[in-house]
Amino acid sequence: MTDIAIVGMDCRFPAAPDPAALWDLLMRGEESVTEIPRSRWDADAYYDPEGGPGRSNTRHAGFIEDADAFDHEFFEFSEAEAAASDPQVRLLLQTAWRALEDATLDPRAQAGSRTGVYMGVMWSHWASLMVNHVDAVTAHSGAGSGHTMAANRISHFLDLTGPSMAIDTACSSSLVAVEQACAALRSGQCDQALAGGVNVFVTPASNVHNTQAKVSAPDGRSKPFSAHADGFGSAEGVGVLVLRRLGDALEAGLPVYAVIKGGSINHGGRSSTVTAPNPAAHQAVMGEAYERSGVTAADVAFVEAHGTGTPLGDRLEVRALGRVHGVPRDEPCALGSIKGNIGHAEGAAGIAGLIKVALALHHRVLPASRYAADESPRLRLAKNGLRLAVEPLPLHAGTVNGAVSAFGWGGTNAHLVLATAPEAAPAREGGVGDGGGVLTVSAPDAAGLRRAVSLLAADVAARSDVPLDELAWSSNQVKASGPARFALAVRDRDVALAELEKAADAVNAADAADAADAPQPERLAVGWLFPGADAWSPGMSRELHSRSPLYRRALAETDHALQPHLGWSVRDALFVAGSEETAGPVVFAVAHALGRTLADLGVVPDWTAGHGVGQYAAAVLAGELDLTDAARLVAATPDASGRADAEIEKGLDGGPTHLVEIAGALAAPLAAPHRSSRLLPPGADGDELLRLVADLYQAGLDPTWDQLYEPDRQVRHRLSPYTFATTGRFWWPPLPPTEEIAR
Repeated sequence: MTDIAIVGMDCRFPAAPDPAALWDLLMRGEESVTEIPRSRWDADAYYDPEGGPGRSNTRHAGFIEDADAFDHEFFEFSEAEAAASDPQVRLLLQTAWRALEDATLDPRAQAGSRTGVYMGVMWSHWASLMVNHVDAVTAHSGAGSGHTMAANRISHFLDLTGPSMAIDTACSSSLVAVEQACAALRSGQCDQALAGGVNVFVTPASNVHNTQAKVSAPDGRSKPFSAHADGFGSAEGVGVLVLRRLGDALEAGLPVYAVIKGGSINHGGRSSTVTAPNPAAHQAVMGEAYERSGVTAADVAFVEAHGTGTPLGDRLEVRALGRVHGVPRDEPCALGSIKGNIGHAEGAAGIAGLIKVALALHHRVLPASRYAADESPRLRLAKNGLRLAVEPLPLHAGTVNGAVSAFGWGGTNAHLVLATAPEAAPAREGGVGDGGGVLTVSAPDAAGLRRAVSLLAADVAARSDVPLDELAWSSNQVKASGPARFALAVRDRDVALAELEKAADAVNAADAADAADAPQPERLAVGWLFPGADAWSPGMSRELHSRSPLYRRALAETDHALQPHLGWSVRDALFVAGSEETAGPVVFAVAHALGRTLADLGVVPDWTAGHGVGQYAAAVLAGELDLTDAARLVAATPDASGRADAEIEKGLDGGPTHLVEIAGALAAPLAAPHRSSRLLPPGADGDELLRLVADLYQAGLDPTWDQLYEPDRQVRHRLSPYTFATTGRFWWPPLPPTEEIAR
């Protein structure tokens, strides 16, 4: 079976706004249950410790902070559209974007890709409110609510063309969604997948239901495998994974958290009731998953159980786990359940458990089970070949396997088998030997750009173990496609940090970012101006030649074309024994090589002009003359003269232009709306190419970033994902007491 790589993730769970915070919560062994906020509903109005009709036996649950906050402008929603949209849909949009960035992918660059979207969702409180409040239904209601939009909105916004579907199998929804995504990748229906799930409470309906079904813990806390287990506590959550076939992920150089070896889905058939667990079916789905994945149960170091904390459910699950994993083995299989930390996230419970497993394999340590010290003797875990992790459990060297289960209350069960990622190549050391590059971030607007610059500064400061040029290349791959842009040419880490901190300062960032908000033409034309022989100076471009492989190759190509006609090497004349007598051919060679370098970087001119021998370079790079003929002309007329003032004026008359001066200088600065940059100014330090690329990028051009770095520098590193603004808070008006719900 084809292995599937988890290459990116993002999540929000109670007291854990991202994967790093979730991991920290798990490793500290803490929980995130709180009192139900009054911004959701009046918990006292629905509370009854006896769980009477229409009432809940708890005032506690786990809630996502700011679930109502949304950057509707970023996602191109009108205020009316955002107000009509289910918060579950909005949360998934934001989480999917951040997961792609975590995968070191530019979300905008996924447009048109065969990316599938598979989202698990269970409750739809928002849609039920509309049914009971038809006066609140608007033209946007259909596109903003219902399960289908949980997936379809993501596909539409990112222009993804793979399968797109929401999946509801109750508490197993999100794990089933991941398994369906894996199946689609293996069958070739898509080449990449976003998979996950969401669970948000807008009304007390699910809490009331769980109370009436006798599965709700009075204190709102899930206590899996505990002697004091008395039901589960509900929780909100959202999580999204980015999946690729492992071979494709490794070929693309994507970082891998963990590998999904295989999985299985089944149904419990006709158990005693439609909601009653069937341990035989649990046992079967695990056995099928191991058979399909090529992993034996004895080789599984730990299982993230469904583990809700209901006495019956835990007992039946342990029975099935013991029959599968309690085979003769050197050590008992470790057991855990994230529900002891964050609660039961219902439609997002499976993805919560899967993220925990992936992070445990990635960090090579299994967090302790929160209630391990209170293990229920009735479960007889040791007899079943199982154990709870009393403290964080280091995982052994080499390949480690883990697994995760999720069981839906309607009988749909899922089990996935995971393994540690393949060993990565040794990292290059950072520090003094860092190569140069251009750090980039972008955003839809000035405010977003200020936040992005601050995050980039923090990333560079925190990642001293990563070479600066690799961080720069990573930022080019993920952060460069927005309209408001910031770029910084870098080589020295301390200088880069100082410049980033300066740019991240509110005033300076505002100055830089506000320029991006100023009215701009859709695209500045690009003009190239090449110098004549009078631009010659001893050793010109020496530093650039030593630092830029791209320029070295271009200069060697030009030298090769000139030598048969000159009888000498322009490179020797340039760097060894040149003089004013060789100025014409040398300046032509430098000018042509610089232009060729820019072209290879994706900077294509709309027009070119040149003084003296520069006219030949301009003609070659405009496609009007081939290099061989130009070399012959340069050799014949090395002291060619003439000014290109008329051509420059004609080019500028064509519209707002960014004029790139290839060495030399204009007689006078350009007036707005034109701009100019100089590629080889006097006293150049070798980083002028980086600075020019940064300047052109900020002006709206999109360089071919890969050409700026040697292949061994093109290593992907995760950077902090985009932080969305809160452009509005969109929530259903707080509900009155019970008569409103009953209506």
